[in-house]
Amino acid sequence: MDLDRNPDTSRDGRAFIAPLVSTLLTLPLAAVAFFFVGISPMACDSCEDAASDRFDASYEIAFPVFGFGLLVPLVLLVACWGLPWQRRNAARRVGLALLAPAAVVLAYITFHALVDWP
Repeated sequence: MDLDRNPDTSRDGRAFIAPLVSTLLTLPLAAVAFFFVGISPMACDSCEDAASDRFDASYEIAFPVFGFGLLVPLVLLVACWGLPWQRRNAARRVGLALLAPAAVVLAYITFHALVDWP
């Protein structure tokens, strides 16, 4: 059987679309999420000492968790772009492309769950 005639191993000319759309959505979404996570300590500027201490302690844990959580979408995007551009990988590529922005949202939700808000 000739590999060039097998539809599963033939080159997919539209393989770049899902990773490109995902990248154009995920990276700005991650930047906006990082911005709001970065300015969230201002939520406790007028807090009393006890509330401020609780917020600071929880933020010191939540911020690194969020930072490491942003590595997941990065890995998903690299995997999405790195898959061989063959038709048999189209479903995997689209799945990884959909998971990348969802991972940013999950990291942001995790951050908000970990912080003891005033």
